[in-house]
Amino acid sequence: GIKKPFTEVIKANIGDAHAMGQRPITFLRQVVALCTYPNLLDSPSFPEDAKERARRILQGCGGNSLGSYTASQGINCIREDVASYIERRDGGVPADPDNIYLTTGASDGISAILKILVSGGGKSRTGVMIPIPQYPLYSAAISELDAIQVNYYLDEENCWALNVNELRRALNEAKAYCNPKVLCIINPGNPTGQVQNRKCIEDVIHFAWEEKLFLLADEVYQDNVYSEGCQFHSFKKILYEMGPEYYNNVELASFHSTSKGYMGECGYRGGYMEVINLHPEIKGQLVKLLSVRLCPPVSGQAAMDIVVNPPVPGEESYAQFIKEKESVLNNLAKKAKLTEDMFNKIPGIHCNPLQGAMYAFPRIFIPSKAIEEAKAHKMAPDMFYCMKLLEETGICVVPGSGFGQREGTYHFRMTILPPVEKLKILLEKVKDFHIKFLEKYA
Repeated sequence: GIKKPFTEVIKANIGDAHAMGQRPITFLRQVVALCTYPNLLDSPSFPEDAKERARRILQGCGGNSLGSYTASQGINCIREDVASYIERRDGGVPADPDNIYLTTGASDGISAILKILVSGGGKSRTGVMIPIPQYPLYSAAISELDAIQVNYYLDEENCWALNVNELRRALNEAKAYCNPKVLCIINPGNPTGQVQNRKCIEDVIHFAWEEKLFLLADEVYQDNVYSEGCQFHSFKKILYEMGPEYYNNVELASFHSTSKGYMGECGYRGGYMEVINLHPEIKGQLVKLLSVRLCPPVSGQAAMDIVVNPPVPGEESYAQFIKEKESVLNNLAKKAKLTEDMFNKIPGIHCNPLQGAMYAFPRIFIPSKAIEEAKAHKMAPDMFYCMKLLEETGICVVPGSGFGQREGTYHFRMTILPPVEKLKILLEKVKDFHIKFLEKYA
């Protein structure tokens, strides 16, 4: 009941597109609606291409119903569609439906693969290399499995680039206390928004091949690339193009999801992983492990199918689909630029270009007086900053300490998902708050 100096809380803390007002893609919702309530297949309100897809998905379900369990790996025809999508995306690089596993969002796949890879005790315990800053799913899963977290730092001065020398440093230091076996890459980056170039990916693959590391490529933001000159390259495609010595030997799991991109369908919990070069016996164990949770949500599998099998030119829904998809992505590109420009006009804030994904991770200057006060409250300085921002403006963001950052640097992560007008208000409020904060603690 206490009066606050704001009228609403703006939740810029998680990448939940629809919660921030993004409209669903009509075609995706039509197909899922038809699958959920097949009586609608007789309705003239639905386009024929949506009905075709719904019939195909329902034929893959026991009793033609989304309410039945599916195979643990997911519905066969959807895995075939995922494989076709990967082949189209990667310019003809072959994909085998048998290497595709449908998952409950990408998170479920990442956790499952880590479960399979973690073993040993003491100095032989599995080490998992993760980027810092990272998406906290990784540190949480590593902690849950009692594995060893091995940090490698992204280069903030160089637009959060990944440097192989830093990977080598982290790996060599970690060998003293664990057995580093897994290398996680997030591209485009969360929370940092960088998009890795081809050369960088080749270097990482060569490093993984040399050190016999299992590669995890988190590619859920593959549709979210905004900066000119930046392009999404899948790890699978580059691995293939590097030749058979690499392609036949490097173990790789890559992940995608319905939650990000232009879809923003977080609630359906749809996702997939493609796992290549897994030893047949280990593959058997992975399927067994996935069988424990029976199957991924079937409506999420249907949503994933539409992401990988959208309307094509000549189909009646194509024009509307492309219009909606481009509108979302153009809007995000506009908001990425606006956010970067606005932050860089504020004294004491520096923001790298938002090349991709859907977040800004600006570096903030926190005066020593504020750092002292944070310590007195037993808080990380950027947590103290973010709580003050919330109390005074109603803007909710996440402190950089939640993602990891270099010692002595402070950041926060915020999404660029609010509508443009609300985003402008948000950025103005941050600006006013930051200037007052610097004055107060100068």
